[in-house]
Amino acid sequence: MTFNEGGQFEGGRVRKGGRRGVAVGGGIGAIVVALLAVFLGGGDLGQLTGALGGAVQDAGAPAGDGQQQYVDDCTAEQANSDRECRLSATVQSLDAYWGRVLPEQAGVDYQLPPVESFSGATTTGCGSATSATGPFYCPPDRTVYVDVSFFDELTSQFGAEGGPLAEEYVVAHEVGHHVEQLVGAMDAADRRGTGPESDSVRIELMADCLAGMWAGSAATEVDPDTGLTFLEPISPAQLRQALDAAATVGDDHIQQQATGRISPESFTHGTSEQRVRWFSVGYEGGTLDDCDALSARSL
Repeated sequence: MTFNEGGQFEGGRVRKGGRRGVAVGGGIGAIVVALLAVFLGGGDLGQLTGALGGAVQDAGAPAGDGQQQYVDDCTAEQANSDRECRLSATVQSLDAYWGRVLPEQAGVDYQLPPVESFSGATTTGCGSATSATGPFYCPPDRTVYVDVSFFDELTSQFGAEGGPLAEEYVVAHEVGHHVEQLVGAMDAADRRGTGPESDSVRIELMADCLAGMWAGSAATEVDPDTGLTFLEPISPAQLRQALDAAATVGDDHIQQQATGRISPESFTHGTSEQRVRWFSVGYEGGTLDDCDALSARSL
């Protein structure tokens, strides 16, 4: 998905964070297990540290000079080539979209979620996290955390096709969890359970649908700062990349890769088919009501 020529994105929306920590213990298999618990979701990071067999060994000081640093101003051209700029621009597009849609459809004001781009490791309201966690949303501090290097893992380890819209889908999914927080879905769900009909799965599929809602409107959403639409229309190839990313992070796909078997009773995010289908519901004109997987009779 390409940001429109002439677009300009202010800095200060995405903070830079992280510590130069080292995950102690575990390995690639442990990382996959951990991702089953928290990947693309608002899971408990205590599950991550347990799966990694030792949490984070902290170097004791944040990266940088100890002062808050942020992603700088950047242009559309930079957003199309630089991942941190793309993250910042995507978040600003999501801000504009949900700032308009959430009051219209839910009567709820949109509160901008803090977004942190980190590397190595970071401390969150959910506990310590490392780059192995993948992007996630932490409900206690209502913050989205992204290590952009994870997008390389999405292709190399999980077999996704990759591409800008695939990365933007991941960010939109995490902001979708924030929307769920604002409308009360997070509090209404029992996110401790697992299984194909669990609230854990329903919350993830709802976030996929909300990501689809944004993607379906992103090419017509106008940046109030420039008067230009944020993004060019999505091409069939770009849409395929986003759907491929959704399929790649299905429970069945990840479990098959990690263990060679599929265990529906341990599902937390939904199957590849479900994730693609719920994203498509949102993308094809779905509303917040259409995306309410918590109330859906079938998934």
